[in-house]
Amino acid sequence: MEFIVKVEESRAASDGKPSAGPVYRSIYAKDGLMNLPAGLESPWQFFSDSALKNPDNKMLGRRQVNDSKVGPYVWLTYKEVYDSAMRIGSAMRRCGVNPGDRCGIYGSNCAEWITAMEACNSQAITYVPLYDTLGPNAVEFIVNHAEVSIAFVQENKLSSILSCLPKCSSNLKTIVSFGNVSDKQKKEAEEHGVSCFSWEEFPQLGSLDCELPPKKKTDVCTIMYTSGTTGEPKGVILTSGALMSEVLSVDQLLFLTDRVAAEEDSYFSFLPLAHVYDQVIETYCIYKGASIGFWRGDVRYLMDDVQELKPSIFCGVPRVYDRIYTGTLAKVSAGGVLKKKLFDFAYNYKLGNLEKGFPQEKAAPLLDRLVFEKTKQALGGRVRILLSGAAPLPKHVEEFLRVTSCSTLSQGYGLTESCGGCLTSIGNVYPMVGTVGVPMTTIEARLESVPEMGYDALSSVPRGEICLRGSTLFSGYHKREDLTNEVLVDGWFHTGDIGEWQPNGAMKIIDRKKNIFKLSQGEYVAVENLENVYLRCPLTTSIWVYGNSFESFLVAVVVPDRQALEDWAANHNETDDFKSLCKNPKARKYILDQLNSTGKTNNLRGFEMLKAVHLEPHPFDMERDLITPTFKLKRPQLLKCYKDCIDQLYSEAKGSKA
Repeated sequence: MEFIVKVEESRAASDGKPSAGPVYRSIYAKDGLMNLPAGLESPWQFFSDSALKNPDNKMLGRRQVNDSKVGPYVWLTYKEVYDSAMRIGSAMRRCGVNPGDRCGIYGSNCAEWITAMEACNSQAITYVPLYDTLGPNAVEFIVNHAEVSIAFVQENKLSSILSCLPKCSSNLKTIVSFGNVSDKQKKEAEEHGVSCFSWEEFPQLGSLDCELPPKKKTDVCTIMYTSGTTGEPKGVILTSGALMSEVLSVDQLLFLTDRVAAEEDSYFSFLPLAHVYDQVIETYCIYKGASIGFWRGDVRYLMDDVQELKPSIFCGVPRVYDRIYTGTLAKVSAGGVLKKKLFDFAYNYKLGNLEKGFPQEKAAPLLDRLVFEKTKQALGGRVRILLSGAAPLPKHVEEFLRVTSCSTLSQGYGLTESCGGCLTSIGNVYPMVGTVGVPMTTIEARLESVPEMGYDALSSVPRGEICLRGSTLFSGYHKREDLTNEVLVDGWFHTGDIGEWQPNGAMKIIDRKKNIFKLSQGEYVAVENLENVYLRCPLTTSIWVYGNSFESFLVAVVVPDRQALEDWAANHNETDDFKSLCKNPKARKYILDQLNSTGKTNNLRGFEMLKAVHLEPHPFDMERDLITPTFKLKRPQLLKCYKDCIDQLYSEAKGSKA
């Protein structure tokens, strides 16, 4: 356990509580968790200090698009953004929005998003990201639940927010577009008693010399809604102190293990600002005076935007890194046999040195210049810090990037409730590959046994539910004390994820406590709910839906209704018996289409739809240990039984997508 220190002994099971393993901290916080410096009360201080120190530095950039032609990045300086945020904050106060009130921000990543966020920070107004990936009516729900009184909205989202007004106007009184507003849209808003402004109009209500209110680290900085396992989204309350502590912990770890961000660094912003992962990193860049370049919002042009910006800091998710891995390998193979042999030699030589403990810059400097100089161009050629989160990064992809990108790579683990990263691997410590590393310097962690799943936190290989304690945890779910009390017990946040301590002190995620998992793009799937929906399809008698964090879509094993399938066969001149029908590609497509039609009827989202199905003629049974005596699915046993089928379904679905 060389990278963690024990600060509290384990606890035996008692009074109905399961046993818990020892409490650990990172070695970088062995003498105590990191504390906020005295006098630091608000993230506004990060921004205003950077603007004062380097007013003319590039802060926020976007590519100019004229007549379908895309130009270089055009930048706003720290001073320009500061003045805009001050005017907008002042205008909000003129509209009756006061410290502690809630402001919605609805749109994709752009300069206006960050400016609105900083305007809220200037006035101690709580900002609430609004985004529609949570499913139907989520925006309406969040506006009402958080009592949002003003919303900053991307121009192409105006129609969506206006359609909510009949049910939201008791709270929402002001809408500000990121761009223009038509007379028709203004009129529609005014009919519901709501004022609507363009981005140019709204700051004219404010001034630069307004007096800023006092701020405290205990102020609610943001309420960030995350999808509940069932039912409504949950509003995660994050204080200014939690957010600042997270940012300073990132800085502390980079200072101790790598190199901190600086004014000459640039960050590529494409992960959603409505999620905590990207928001923390952008706040960190603002704290350090670095520049942030936004993508165009179209995945087809993502890599083109990266090539233009040439960022030095890049945060990604496994799906993006997998695309880089595949693309780079294809280019290497296309270079001919000789170049492929040279690449393989260089790869294995550098990998061997990394495994021996050499840091990135000393593992193979000559080969970095001769061979990997070309492969690192995949991300523009300047990247020195790679971060991965939101879902597990496949080990072979992580290894490949560590060798070929000429950059350190840290894989982290975190939740909205932990203000983003709570565990992180150390970029230059190669044995942490395949793990999510050690606790951040604001967090203590322990494992709690889960007897019903066979996980023992006190065994020689400690496994159990990851529990967290520290200064970057959330303050509860907004208006949901019941849900808060379920996960915050005796000061410990219960994550629901199952971890395993590695011999060096790194954590490996191995399971999920409930039947909920995350797809590779970061979307949570509550699988039992989906199965209940799909069982409404009259063609289905049983269904097992499967997905994992290394794939972006779902597949399923279905036991079809025999009579219904045979009736379909008779109507379509198919003469196979039932067992053969289950292998019939037309029958499989028919069942798949009917299941997804049922899903659409029941408002399932795109990532909850099925991409492929295997038809099973035999019911799931206890003889094969696939169900319990009460007919509940035994998921590990189902996966073991149908592993080959699942692999084939993913292979087929990816082939059809290509």
